[in-house]
Amino acid sequence: MSGSPADEPAVPASGGGGLVRVRLDLAYDGTEFSGWARQPSRRTVCGVLEDTMSMVLREDVSLTVAGRTDAGVHATGQVAHVDLPSSVDVPALPKRLARALPTDVRVFSARVVPAAFDARFSALRRHYEYRVTDAAFGAHPLRRLDTLAWPRALDVAAMNAAAELLLGEHDFCAFCKRREGATTIRELQRLSLSRGDDGVITAFVSADAFCHSMVRSLIGALLAVGEGRKGVEWPGSLLSLHGRASGVTVAPAHGLSLVRVDFPGDGELGARAEATRRVRTLS
Repeated sequence: MSGSPADEPAVPASGGGGLVRVRLDLAYDGTEFSGWARQPSRRTVCGVLEDTMSMVLREDVSLTVAGRTDAGVHATGQVAHVDLPSSVDVPALPKRLARALPTDVRVFSARVVPAAFDARFSALRRHYEYRVTDAAFGAHPLRRLDTLAWPRALDVAAMNAAAELLLGEHDFCAFCKRREGATTIRELQRLSLSRGDDGVITAFVSADAFCHSMVRSLIGALLAVGEGRKGVEWPGSLLSLHGRASGVTVAPAHGLSLVRVDFPGDGELGARAEATRRVRTLS
């Protein structure tokens, strides 16, 4: 869809004209989607949202998202922005869209934000959760679409010990699918696992940003530790590699959910976006 360039601020509204920047908070069940990004002849979250919004508003829209999720990955706390004519009743958008969107995607809220807000570049950090169960009976029927059933017992203590060695700013190229011109240096701020009363293990993963397949690769490495195939030191040792580690299996997509995106205060949005655009190197 056409629209204002994704990385440029909205034109501030003046009187009854101009554009306003709108933040959308949304969720989706990724099971039937081929990821966020538009792809020819495939059903994607962005494609469904842009097409539906364009139909409802009778205005071409272009969305910028905080985190591009892969095929099968869910979101309960995704954030996107869009530039809309100032005449649009923004608070009414969720109700209008609810009548037109399919049931596996919902916009919870819509609000006008400063022109400097950028869902992608202004974000401070993204938070993901990965659910896995090693119960003998597998995943609960009502959670089978967001919980990985693992066939072998997992040692959560060993997985947490391995996770601690991955925290901090590193080049995570061993855990990423490299993209031309993109850095794989990231600051992993949280990677911890806990087993709930229901026996389900949840991994909590937070970083300033993630490269392609990074979260699922980290989980895949920890699963190898948890079942005893690899030692606690193994995932951390991969940080010394200069390319993707062939021994790391990418965990299935359906256990992963984007649960929250953090942003700075309004006065710091522009500075954060400018800092994020800079290509990082390790000192």
